[in-house]
Amino acid sequence: MGWSIRRATKAAQKLPANHAEILHNAFLREASIIRDHAVPAKLRVNTDQTQLVYQQGTQQTWTESGAKQVSTVGQEEKRAFTLVPSISASGVLLPMQAIFMGKTSASCPSPKAPSYREALAQGYIMLPSKSSTYWSTQATMRALVDDIIAPYFDKTKAELGLPSTQASIWKIDCWSVHKSQEFLGWMKKTHPTIIIIFVPGGCTGWRVPATRCGYSKGHEA
Repeated sequence: MGWSIRRATKAAQKLPANHAEILHNAFLREASIIRDHAVPAKLRVNTDQTQLVYQQGTQQTWTESGAKQVSTVGQEEKRAFTLVPSISASGVLLPMQAIFMGKTSASCPSPKAPSYREALAQGYIMLPSKSSTYWSTQATMRALVDDIIAPYFDKTKAELGLPSTQASIWKIDCWSVHKSQEFLGWMKKTHPTIIIIFVPGGCTGWRVPATRCGYSKGHEA
């Protein structure tokens, strides 16, 4: 039939032409903050948002050899929610926030859902987006900081015997909500000891080249 196994096609990530320089500068900035504020690994947290579709599809299928456009079952599935995981540089996995499209808590998983109580016991927080999408908003980002990020930092400072004025680092993506003056202004006012640094745009999943900072070879983190 002239068919072969093929992967589904999608747009490639746009990596900045000078990404090596951008990543090198970001590395130096982060290193200087850690040095100047004596920030231990347990007080450095990275947070990201990821889309989770309800019906996962395969990325491979059988189709004609040489085909330029390849579609697979589930590739166009749009029903999803946003999971917001956070982890410290010391390997501590913080409780996760999950955001579901809808106006009320009825949009979130039912208390009768399997493992619902276990999720709550682990500190997971499930919120309706109160918008027409399931993406993070100003309100959900503030809830993330107030209910997960800041409490973790406060608890960890106490465990390490550090003062409440000790600085901590929160690393997040260059997303419009994250970089908005509204959110950054709120952070500065309500959580002044949390220093925000951004993953350079288009560089998620990449690291400083080995030739620049002595890291092991390879690009993808």
